[in-house]
Amino acid sequence: MSESKILVCISGSIAACKATELVSLLKKNGFLVKVVATDCALEFVGRASLEALSGDKVYTQMFAESQKIHHINLVEWADLIVVYPASAATVARLRVGLAEDLLTACFVANNFRKPYLVVPSMNANMFAHPAVQENLQVLQNWGAKVVEPASGELACGTSGKGRAPEPREILALIQEAL
Repeated sequence: MSESKILVCISGSIAACKATELVSLLKKNGFLVKVVATDCALEFVGRASLEALSGDKVYTQMFAESQKIHHINLVEWADLIVVYPASAATVARLRVGLAEDLLTACFVANNFRKPYLVVPSMNANMFAHPAVQENLQVLQNWGAKVVEPASGELACGTSGKGRAPEPREILALIQEAL
């Protein structure tokens, strides 16, 4: 499994802070890691931290000056793609194929021949909402593995199902999927 290539896609959620630990764990376990982050994700976690932990730049723009087709190249490069965390808004954009940023464009460029994990993280009421559940079911039907969120205390001060699973759990799922 060493030297497998993992594309970690981070959406805007307070759980984005856990993505830094996931990136660190992946590197410590011999994986090559590239990070795609939405602008909202970078409001929660710093670009410099992700770059230091991954050993590579953070990809945020679909049309960077040096390369115009990041979404295709990143998906082709990866052996496995994980969206950690996947906010309710990101899940909805994935479900309708709205490729409006690099993260969602990578999803649309994916053909599900490689493992694709979606790890929802949101308020318990949001996670339980019929629209979110339907969106997750559609992603699963297409071939994505939807990872159940954990139950517990949430950032909003309530408790329930919606917490991002711990990075070590996601690492184990990645290792299993490969």
